[in-house]
Amino acid sequence: MDMEVTAWHSLHSTVTAQQDRRPFSRGTVRRIAAFARPHRRHLVAFLLLSTVTAMLAVATPLLAGRVVDAIVHRSSTGLVLGLSGLIAAIAVAEAGLGLLTRWLSATIGEGLILDLRTTVYDHVQRMPVAFFTRTRTGALVSRLNNDVIGAQRAFSDTLSQVVGNVVTLILTLVVMLGLSWQITLIALVLLPVFVLPARRVGRRLAQLRREAATHNATMGTQMTERFSAPGATLVKLFGRPERESAEFAARARRVRDIGVRTAMVQTSFVTALTFVSALALAVVYGLGGYLALRGSLDPGAIVSLALLLTRLYAPLTALSGAHVEVMSALVSFERVFEVLDLKPLISEKPDAREVPEGPLSVEFDGVRFAYPAADKVSLASLEEVATLDTRGGDEVLHGVSFRAEPGQMVALVGSSGAGKSTIAQLLPRLYDADEGAVRIGGVDVRDLSAASLRDTLGMVTQDGHLFHDSLRENLLLARPEATEKELWDVLRRARLDGLIAGLPDGLDTVVGERGYRLSGGERQRLTIARLLLARPRVVILDEATAHLDNTSEAAVQEALTEALAGRTSLVIAHRLSTVRSADLILVVEDGRIVERGSHEALLAAGGRYAELYRTQFAEAPATRQTAPVN
Repeated sequence: MDMEVTAWHSLHSTVTAQQDRRPFSRGTVRRIAAFARPHRRHLVAFLLLSTVTAMLAVATPLLAGRVVDAIVHRSSTGLVLGLSGLIAAIAVAEAGLGLLTRWLSATIGEGLILDLRTTVYDHVQRMPVAFFTRTRTGALVSRLNNDVIGAQRAFSDTLSQVVGNVVTLILTLVVMLGLSWQITLIALVLLPVFVLPARRVGRRLAQLRREAATHNATMGTQMTERFSAPGATLVKLFGRPERESAEFAARARRVRDIGVRTAMVQTSFVTALTFVSALALAVVYGLGGYLALRGSLDPGAIVSLALLLTRLYAPLTALSGAHVEVMSALVSFERVFEVLDLKPLISEKPDAREVPEGPLSVEFDGVRFAYPAADKVSLASLEEVATLDTRGGDEVLHGVSFRAEPGQMVALVGSSGAGKSTIAQLLPRLYDADEGAVRIGGVDVRDLSAASLRDTLGMVTQDGHLFHDSLRENLLLARPEATEKELWDVLRRARLDGLIAGLPDGLDTVVGERGYRLSGGERQRLTIARLLLARPRVVILDEATAHLDNTSEAAVQEALTEALAGRTSLVIAHRLSTVRSADLILVVEDGRIVERGSHEALLAAGGRYAELYRTQFAEAPATRQTAPVN
């Protein structure tokens, strides 16, 4: 390793170390050890090989000096060739050990990434819906990417460097002192000239990198939001493309300027240190030559000292910032553990039961509920705010009670924000009731296993969400083992078979992000087809026909009537015409059930339901004239 490479290595280590210097909890080390335990055999082998490699790195300069001495003293050709062969053998050994060490490093590092990512991913999947409504997706994804990789660096890079550099430093100092204590002391005196500028420039470059990262993150957010289908539509409808372009260009120019400054600072630093290194080598050759001419130092020792000089500066400069590098890696671990420490509000009991067989009743018994406060379900760092919102905890459901007998349809109607969707979300345990009980088949849902609850319930939400995948995969989400015949059967029942059969790729057609390649009505019908494929015993429809035109609604209502036959169902509807045949209609206002009964009975009572009905059907003719067709 020559002096210029050493300078670049020093600068890189120092800049990396300056990126994050926050304190960490000592308990973090114990948790890291738990993750490292499955890799302990590879770790021991890795550290041993790193030590052997460091020892071989010191042996080569000594052998090179012996070769020079053999030549100067006109020793036998066999000795010179033997020493040269030994140097070659060490080079081969170093290459082989380097490959093996790199394999161990990669195995440990990638294994740790796998363990951390799967652990965090599984943990996040258990978090309640409230967690996802507050968290910025990009911040959460960063924990599984950037912070996990930063944590992995503690084992694959930092640990090996610390061990290798300590061994190399000790051996190099011992050998150099043995060869010439005078030259060694001068080399150590010149060390601050090499190390201190690296730390100062490192701090400056770290600031520039943070600023560039901030601008890049902002540009990334802008691109992510503007390049999505709804974001691009919003900009075209209400935005100012010129202003968007100007803002993006301004940030991009700032990143360019930072890049130029960074390159110049780095080059100036390396040039200066290379110059200092050349002076250090001049001292070695000058003082060493003087001592050699006086007979107090062998010529080969001068060569060995010159080669060892770079092996002295490299580990010393690296170790000068090692503690900060370790801290940075530990901070990455802490950021990962921060997510793992956020306890899911909803958990499955160890003795959870299966949902009873046969037709099922649904019962809400005195249910009270308040959405959880931010500190219960989120982190300020994941929301990218300084402090969490302290609001929350206000009760939104007040003593809700009703019962749907097996096979009955219960409809929830009322004003927007009255609490209808909240009631529906308590049934599949997207949230848990604070007081009272929600029961299926007479069993509290909190006593049921999550798997059996998923197999029992089917829900179609208002937005009809689809993944950026094929039509086939979006359907198979409900029942992965479904056959081709079953897929086409549910598409026929959802009145989508003709449309999909006419597509060039058929069921393998990719629907786009959130299904935006389909119309709103087509997306909703596909989610209904997914529900039909799941064959649940209890069905929840949350505005399932909200995005359908009159023709599509009539067709899908036929499919839904077939799907709901013999099943207990909870239906939330804005269009009251879709719930006339419900066995029980509940009118929800301000988190309370204010009326209940059949369609005819509620109309005759002349209360809130009758008011909603008259208002809706008085507006219906105008709505039919202006409503767009999907």
